[in-house]
Amino acid sequence: MTDRIHPGQGPGTAGPGPDGAGFTYHGAEPELIVVARAEARLRVGAEGIRSASGADTSALSMFLADEQIALEPLFGREERLAQTPQGASREALPDLSLYYRVRGGGERATELSARLAALPEVETAYVKPGAVPASMTGRDEETIKRLKEGAPATPDYTGRQGYLNPAPEGVDAYWAWLRPGGSGEGVTVIDVEGAWQLGHEDLVEKLAGIVVGNPVQDVAWRNHGTAVLGIIGGDRDEKGITGIAPEAVTAAASFQGIGTAAAIHAAAERLSPGDIVLIELHRPGPRSDFQDRDDQVGYIPIEWWPDDFAAIRWATAKGVLVVAAGGNGGESLDDALYERRPEGFPQDWRNPFNPSNQSSGAVLVGAGAPPPGTHGRDHGPDRSRLAFSNYGARMDAQGWGRETTTTGGFWHREGDLQGGTEEIAWYTDTFSGTSSASPMVVGALASLQGMLKATGQDPMTPERARTILRSSGSPQQDAPGRPASQRIGNRPDIKAAVTRLMPSTVGTGQAERYWDELIPYPHELPPRLRLFVAGAWRNLNNPAPELRQAVHSAFAAGRPDIRVWFSDDEVVGLVVAG
Repeated sequence: MTDRIHPGQGPGTAGPGPDGAGFTYHGAEPELIVVARAEARLRVGAEGIRSASGADTSALSMFLADEQIALEPLFGREERLAQTPQGASREALPDLSLYYRVRGGGERATELSARLAALPEVETAYVKPGAVPASMTGRDEETIKRLKEGAPATPDYTGRQGYLNPAPEGVDAYWAWLRPGGSGEGVTVIDVEGAWQLGHEDLVEKLAGIVVGNPVQDVAWRNHGTAVLGIIGGDRDEKGITGIAPEAVTAAASFQGIGTAAAIHAAAERLSPGDIVLIELHRPGPRSDFQDRDDQVGYIPIEWWPDDFAAIRWATAKGVLVVAAGGNGGESLDDALYERRPEGFPQDWRNPFNPSNQSSGAVLVGAGAPPPGTHGRDHGPDRSRLAFSNYGARMDAQGWGRETTTTGGFWHREGDLQGGTEEIAWYTDTFSGTSSASPMVVGALASLQGMLKATGQDPMTPERARTILRSSGSPQQDAPGRPASQRIGNRPDIKAAVTRLMPSTVGTGQAERYWDELIPYPHELPPRLRLFVAGAWRNLNNPAPELRQAVHSAFAAGRPDIRVWFSDDEVVGLVVAG
């Protein structure tokens, strides 16, 4: 059995809640899932339950009637599920038509699961604990304007978003914005969780609303979802924050009323290959005996449950990228505990955390420490594993798990960076957990997908995306008691990933004219010296004062002799001869 270290002292050891304390999200209900036998070929309709293979379903029908419960196809009509998504092979897909959700079980779920599993048409049944975030519907523009009247203007908080900065501090979003498609153009991201403040003032330009499910009516859930969307797609303007991929279209899918697996499947159905589903949820696992805990110890990624795994596998087989929070349980996912098949899971279930078994294809994200001194706090060495973050060979990448500046309030309260009476103008400086880490990885992937599309290339497949994240980026660092061998992966580096995805040759030429951009636009970009070379403008970010003066003098003399080496539109070398 591998080690499970959850130290309680020093930087990086606090829990995922406010000030390191626990916190409870309300409203998530357990789910009772039934897996039918394949040979029974069950069909559920208005007339009741029948078998397409002619099996006798009377015992199942009688049991459901006596207990006043009903089966609902988890992923939609069984006949429709037989259709293979474009681009996927039939063999690669799980059989989603076997999964059903029980409606009406309530507090009797555990008892009913055992009795359902004994029926001849049923392979097994199991109960899933309620999913919670791993850390109201929107208002129209006229309402937003009315609510903001008399309120002070929101300041520009982008200077506090260190995760936008060049690597290793951030993912280098500023560099990406200078590239065609680098702001996430042409990419859609759907966030699967519970609720969002869709009327937020900094989520106006590209937010498409809720595509499925009913939001949880709870301010803590809304704050969580709002914070996630801000990291990915916050508007690029003069106020508040800016998302890593501000031109990506974002949307939301709530699990309430349909369950997590159905929400994942419904989200993926609405997307095209190369788009992204983000799963911002985790559950109490076997370490905590599947019981809710405020400190979230023992919580694990939801792909461990068979129906969620099937939904994720279906999405990735279709070519949709799935990114999931790796969980705040402080667990080693390599632990032998996760090899044990729980009672009620299908016989063919295999531990998805074990790389030797079939993978869901999702990107699992861990929580790393931001650079020491961020917002005046120290959570340990930059990119070291935070103690609450799960870890193991299954983890693919990390993002900031603390000090994340974004839209939304502070847990179940108003924003700690900007509060006030209007929820649509709340901002936080302290979004945390694998919940804050995951949308950073999504933002980086959306930026990369946008650049690929802009250059006429195919977007990354799920497998390619995982490979790029694992083979590039800023490496994980050691921390006392939390060595880098407790894997959470690298922090994405968009610029480094581009060199692997789109290798380009270095060109050279003479500078014909120049433009010294002392005040850049957008204002978040660094000062640039722009040189027209070989028929196009090439950019040199943050030029040294002496180099800038040398270029000025060469052109002022009327006979500039400036040799420039460039890769795409970036200057990689420059010599001023006169």
